[in-house]
Amino acid sequence: MMRTTRGGGLDGDPGTGFLSEVRDAVSTRTALLVLGVLAVQLAFIASYIGAFHEPKPHEIPIAVTAPSAPVTAQAVQQLRGLPGEPLKPRAVKDEAEALAQIRNRDVDGALIVDPRAPGDRLLVTSAAGASLSQALEQIVGSAEQAQKRTLTVTDVVPESAGDARGLSAFYLVVGWCVGGYLCASALAISAGAKPANPARALIRLAVMLLYAIVAGLLGAVIAGPILDALPGSIPALWGLGALLVFSVGAITLAFQGIAGVVGIGLAILLVVVLGNPSAGGAYPYPLLPGFWRAIGPALPPGAGTFAARSIAYFKGNGAGGPFLILSAWAVGATAITLVLSLMRQDRRNHDKDLARMAKSSSAGV
Repeated sequence: MMRTTRGGGLDGDPGTGFLSEVRDAVSTRTALLVLGVLAVQLAFIASYIGAFHEPKPHEIPIAVTAPSAPVTAQAVQQLRGLPGEPLKPRAVKDEAEALAQIRNRDVDGALIVDPRAPGDRLLVTSAAGASLSQALEQIVGSAEQAQKRTLTVTDVVPESAGDARGLSAFYLVVGWCVGGYLCASALAISAGAKPANPARALIRLAVMLLYAIVAGLLGAVIAGPILDALPGSIPALWGLGALLVFSVGAITLAFQGIAGVVGIGLAILLVVVLGNPSAGGAYPYPLLPGFWRAIGPALPPGAGTFAARSIAYFKGNGAGGPFLILSAWAVGATAITLVLSLMRQDRRNHDKDLARMAKSSSAGV
């Protein structure tokens, strides 16, 4: 039985003390890693609560049209002057143009003004996020009520029956991201965080690519035909999933090449701590605070969520930008991984040359 003796450690050896045992059990490196984990945990709490605790509409893009240009201009001015700037109205020619802009993802709703009627019509799209369409309905409804007018709301691009509150695209993207950094982490655990040479780096990237292709297909099939949660093109969702998984995996490999096992934590910080709450899932971009609203579209979860919704409900309209963002992450992270492996190989070869020279010199003496 383990017991503490007078002046001894936990193993009963009187030659060791408790502090010595602690130093042996927890190295300086381990202590730093534990502090790093604590920092990531606190950042997670701050990021998620900071993003979600007080959603507030800010410059939601909305189209406005009326039978005449002066009436349209007046309605735009009234909406632009609402306290806190919750809306970003733009004048359009007619209802057809307003509907086209919604389906192209240029705006999130449209107000159809008819001064000859007792009320106006609001076109929304719950497929872009139920919380966003509800915010539009509340803001415009209050403005109409202040003018003693009624408001009729029409959901022109509704979410599918199996996609509660339009969150399936976000959860699919989160699953793809988790797979990306877990696969890269598994490669690091099995063969060392930093690839020894370019050949090994290429092998890891190739494995990551194969995994991404399979994960992208299976994720799209589960969300589509199996669970009937997301409509839209399966090949397009497959392509998005493969690109997203590979991007996140390549980012994790690049961070590992820079910082070793700590790189896994850096990848989690970027993708999970910063990326997920700013992705526009539970609350689309116009409802997020400024910091999260600014970084969201540039990070993989945000780009993936926007593109997945575009594919599922908007025939891919607006998905081009997010695909370019994900491609940039994939190419940049791949390049960093390969360059670091080349540098590591050159350094190792240089060390070998120095050792060989030193051995030759000693032999000559």
